[in-house]
Amino acid sequence: MEQCTQFPEKPFPGFQGFSYRTAIPYEEGMTRRDPSPVIFVNRLYHVWYTRNADDHHGFNGTIWHAVSRDGFDWKEEAQAIGKGGQSAFDGCGVYTPTLLIADGQYHLYYTAMPIGWYAGKETTRGAIGLASAESPFGPWVKFGGNPVLKTSDDPEAFDSLRVDDAVIIRRAGRYWMYYKGRQQGRPWTATKMGVAFADHPSGPWRKHQGNPILGSGHEVCVWPHGKGIGCLVSDVGPEGNTLQFSEDGLHFRKILDAFPPRAPGPFRSDGFAEVAGEGITWGLCIGEDAERPYLQRFDCDLRVQGSAF
Repeated sequence: MEQCTQFPEKPFPGFQGFSYRTAIPYEEGMTRRDPSPVIFVNRLYHVWYTRNADDHHGFNGTIWHAVSRDGFDWKEEAQAIGKGGQSAFDGCGVYTPTLLIADGQYHLYYTAMPIGWYAGKETTRGAIGLASAESPFGPWVKFGGNPVLKTSDDPEAFDSLRVDDAVIIRRAGRYWMYYKGRQQGRPWTATKMGVAFADHPSGPWRKHQGNPILGSGHEVCVWPHGKGIGCLVSDVGPEGNTLQFSEDGLHFRKILDAFPPRAPGPFRSDGFAEVAGEGITWGLCIGEDAERPYLQRFDCDLRVQGSAF
């Protein structure tokens, strides 16, 4: 592991809060939520998200793709990833996608639930799957070794019931998968964050022995920030509604209080390369002021500034 060095005094010196505007508007009877990080390829911005016509949740949804020329006006394209078969680990639904660009391919990681989830909400264990394509427009092919990350077999582990909402960062010559976990018998408000490592996008993924690395947050939003990792912690747990920073990617420290966007997917200007991150200035998130969730754009100043990075 990398050694901690001097902690930067002001990782987010320009931050003044968040502003919002509609990206894909509310549509009666349709849920759109949990956007992936945004990327820019061939003069188009791309995002993937959960779409579900049944209810406001994503547990039995599918993953869809939208594009934009300017990052403000978005056009929904098509379904990217559908549900699996009756006995598949993703037979009930696929949702909360995240992206990685590596080895000349696009990789979408997604949370999955098997058939029967609605009959056993507090006992059915989820997993994380992978699909890959040579173009942002697909076709997306599910990895034959799915799922790539499973819940822990130890009922006392923080991720024995759920593994969900992954974010991928390339760091120290490996791929780092940050994800949220939930323990069996614990409410969703007890969600915590862990990390797993792999040398290849498909794994095998090895969970960090020191998990969980953050005891709060329901949605995972991390990004390369200078030589470290920035983190927006949602309004769950004792460290909820905070901006945090980690020099080594494992030990996070609160920098300031904040009220983050719901399920934010920031624009990843780093392109998933192993480089010092510029920080983030915008992305997409959930809008919740209507009957069903829809997609908003958020803007902010979480740029890296100063020689400390």
